[in-house]
Amino acid sequence: MISVAIDGPAGAGKSTIAKMAAKRLNFIYVDTGALYRTLGYGAHTGGVDIHNEAELESYLENSRVELKFIDGEQRVLLNGEDVSDKIRTPQMGTAASEISAIPRVREYLLDMQRALARTNNVIMDGRDIGTVVLPNAEVKIFLTASPECRAKRRLEDFRQKGENVDFDEVLRLIVERDYQDSHREIAPLKAAEDSVIVDTSDLSLEQSVEKIISTIEEKK
Repeated sequence: MISVAIDGPAGAGKSTIAKMAAKRLNFIYVDTGALYRTLGYGAHTGGVDIHNEAELESYLENSRVELKFIDGEQRVLLNGEDVSDKIRTPQMGTAASEISAIPRVREYLLDMQRALARTNNVIMDGRDIGTVVLPNAEVKIFLTASPECRAKRRLEDFRQKGENVDFDEVLRLIVERDYQDSHREIAPLKAAEDSVIVDTSDLSLEQSVEKIISTIEEKK
């Protein structure tokens, strides 16, 4: 089995690029950020105080997060409900960042992520895959781009979905998310020492995918 860990900040294109690369290589794609977004979504809509230990523990005990692959596409379910589309908002990105900083939450999801890598050829993306989740991954990539470039991409994504979002607000949320993710005590966002740094600021989507695939092929 081959494990590919792709880490990087919000809006770097990890999900889109990793998904396309996985499809071409016939690997399973695992978007770990979706798992945290799902738990953040459930806590947000359920009024759960994630900083209250007892309340959080009760929430986790009563939450069932599942990954399903339908026609090669990952869908995420919370207690049987497909929330894949509902979790893709700037607010849920912030909720994911907040809940992912809690050790108990990371522990809750760790076994699920590692089990997928033990039984499949995977490309798994997130913020601590190469450093914590899959420290022995055969290939580690740190995918990044400038904050402004990432904000423009996110803005385009929202507009394609018919959502009217302000560029300055998207940029502010990305910079805020970068700070939260890189300064949290547990598993902060950083490149693993043996990772390949790939900056996609000046690359098209196709060029980025090709770069990732060539990096994987070289390391295999």
